[in-house]
Amino acid sequence: MKKICSILMLSLILVLSITVVVSAHFQMILPSDDIVMQGDKREINLDLIFTHPMAASHTMDMKKPQKFGVLHKGNKKNLLNTLKSTKIMNGKAFETSYQLRGFGDFVFYLEPAPYWESADEVYITQYTKVVVNSMGVTSDWDKEVGMKAEIVPLTRPYGLWTNNIFKGVVKKNGKPVPYAEIEVEYFNEGKFPKLKGDEVTKLPNAAYTSQTIKADKNGVFTYAMPKSGWWGFAALMKGKPIDGKDHELGAVMWVKTKNMK
Repeated sequence: MKKICSILMLSLILVLSITVVVSAHFQMILPSDDIVMQGDKREINLDLIFTHPMAASHTMDMKKPQKFGVLHKGNKKNLLNTLKSTKIMNGKAFETSYQLRGFGDFVFYLEPAPYWESADEVYITQYTKVVVNSMGVTSDWDKEVGMKAEIVPLTRPYGLWTNNIFKGVVKKNGKPVPYAEIEVEYFNEGKFPKLKGDEVTKLPNAAYTSQTIKADKNGVFTYAMPKSGWWGFAALMKGKPIDGKDHELGAVMWVKTKNMK
């Protein structure tokens, strides 16, 4: 009996270990839309969630972010005090709304508080961006916010068709990161009831949860997105230790694709 219990415990540990590997952590800034045109509602809603977007296994508790703001026509605006605490899948998250005034690109950016992942004994900080466009006028989509870890898009990150290629450069402290490793996940919106998603994407097996790609020697990566919806790119790199513990920095960017009819 003792031997059987040991085998069962070992199997459980193995399953949990595999789950950790294939279910990547992703910080999200999820806007209600990525493009607002004439006649559309000018106020957008934004959800800030720290989760496993494809597996939707659970949502981690977020502490109040260090920074949250928007870059528009070269000017930054602090939106930290607009955030309201909420719950998504029993995890602490944040939400806000923003009135788009004027034309051009609105680059929303987030520096979350470091998250302690006890399973890996590591702190995680994922610097995250998403771009919302107003009226199809381009302005700031390729501008750098100036975060410690950042994906600077080389492809305009909105108005994308399914199967378009997204291209970006991974930077740390403003410098490209050669051969950076990037995790890619699809936001399986149908598994998040609060967000009113309809379709649930089913996976053949756990290996399909996250895709892993690498940047070239100049820190540049490319990826073709095979399905309509939100796609997250998380470039992972080493940060300075916190309280003597390892610290993982992430540069995260979200883009949305739509099917061509």
